[in-house]
Amino acid sequence: MYVVIRKFDHMRSVTEAARRAESGIGEILRKSPGFVSYHVFDSGNGVGGSITLFDSREAALASNEKAMAWIRASLADLIQGEPEITVGEILASVKP
Repeated sequence: MYVVIRKFDHMRSVTEAARRAESGIGEILRKSPGFVSYHVFDSGNGVGGSITLFDSREAALASNEKAMAWIRASLADLIQGEPEITVGEILASVKP
């Protein structure tokens, strides 16, 4: 499994971005091959981001391009600059 983490350091409203993402990029990702899950987080002080899980590296990289296009088109009024993006293989997982 692979993870894509996008971190934004300067957001006007993480709550509004999350609302838009749930019905926007969330629906796009849901239809993407290899999609596992999508989560938005708020770290406070205008810092927020997302965590997306995929079953393969190829799926993660392909969907990241779709996500960035959606972010640029749909969140431009809420974000400043580009996010820090981390993509990696999940090596350990703990579940309830």
